[in-house]
Amino acid sequence: MRNSDNVQSVERALLIVEYLDENGEQGINEISRGLLLEKSTVHRLVSTLKNLGYLSQNPTTKKYANSFKFFEIGNGVVKRLGLRKQAQPFMRDLSEKSKEAVNLAIMDREHVVYIDKIESPSTFKIDLAIGKKMPSYCTGLGKVLLSSMEESCVRDLFKDRKLERFTENTITDIDDLIKNLRRIKSQGYCIDDEEYIAGLLCVAAPVLGHAGEPVAAISVALPKFRYDEKEIEPIVEAVKAASEGLSRELGYSL
Repeated sequence: MRNSDNVQSVERALLIVEYLDENGEQGINEISRGLLLEKSTVHRLVSTLKNLGYLSQNPTTKKYANSFKFFEIGNGVVKRLGLRKQAQPFMRDLSEKSKEAVNLAIMDREHVVYIDKIESPSTFKIDLAIGKKMPSYCTGLGKVLLSSMEESCVRDLFKDRKLERFTENTITDIDDLIKNLRRIKSQGYCIDDEEYIAGLLCVAAPVLGHAGEPVAAISVALPKFRYDEKEIEPIVEAVKAASEGLSRELGYSL
């Protein structure tokens, strides 16, 4: 439902930005159909966003996409929060202990966004670039943040969205997801066992702010073929130690 205080042109412009974020490069006709807006309205708003530097246009296809300006703005927000700078020592320590990729992410509605990472020294690389947005319901980082939310809020978050299946292990039923989140909350960490990417395990734990609110999550991503169940336990303890240390750095008293 549209808020009566919203300025319609601003609201529509932001809907276009969000639509391009979800669907990638699109033409005027595609945006018009996708958002049920008049083509003339879409053309006017897209032209304005392009002129201001928020959209780029493919010179070959003439289609539009969000520009790097959004990443620059988001990166500036993260820098002002100081989270990346404060997290770096804990991420480096975790990387040295695990010898695997370490990621830091924050929640963005039903997604998580990777805001920092340290690559694995191994040749096994995963395309989880800074700024990448991932579904929260099937990633370790996302689920550990979802587990801190009220169950009713989680249901509201996904009530109009299908839980898409990415692998055989992806949870696609909201009731099963809620049960899984309860277990994650009680144990204080999450193991994503090939739920988003086949062959990949992710051990994640929440990072808490001074009032105990989750502000981010930290994880280690590792190839499943290299580990058995017992070898995962030290990784879990290292991730928990890193999340607790960073939480204390942010002012949270454990």
